[in-house]
Amino acid sequence: MCRRPFFPVGLNLEGRLCVVIGAMDDREAIEKAAALRESGAQVRCVYDPQTLRDQDVIEAFLVISTPQDASLSARLRQLADRHRFLLCCIDQPRYGFVAMAAIAKAGPVRVAISTAGLAPRVGKALKSGLQKAMDERFTRFIAHLAQRRQQVHEAHPEPESSKLRREAMIAAARGFRAEVHFSYPPWFEEDAER
Repeated sequence: MCRRPFFPVGLNLEGRLCVVIGAMDDREAIEKAAALRESGAQVRCVYDPQTLRDQDVIEAFLVISTPQDASLSARLRQLADRHRFLLCCIDQPRYGFVAMAAIAKAGPVRVAISTAGLAPRVGKALKSGLQKAMDERFTRFIAHLAQRRQQVHEAHPEPESSKLRREAMIAAARGFRAEVHFSYPPWFEEDAER
């Protein structure tokens, strides 16, 4: 049964308190804490869920819990409902409001991929393919576009020049193309032919 697609959104976490709950050696918790710091969040880590106090999360903007512990997740959901913070319980979507997307990144560019939790391996394959395409050359291209954008804004700062600025940036990106190709497993190809 398919679930409804999630609403994709990016969060500005600059200076906001985010809490990550997960063991010190938990790869998922380590990656999530690093990504939050990269986004400018103030990160608090709770390594032992048994020691979690309500006060550790009630002031948070976002809480990410990696242990797949139903009683912990249920407790966090009650706190989130009461104290109005966003909650992500990894691999336990019924408790949270937020699902982590697979993210391909290069420089400031982020491409988030969500399968609504239905096909995580497909999300991982999409991320891998995009990450491979978003190489050093792509990163340099984005940096050059950003520099050009700054130059156009400096040359035409007046509000009435917004159309000119937009056209200049469209022209600067003209010629950039992305090509996508998918390969499917044999069992699916056989089913599709029936």
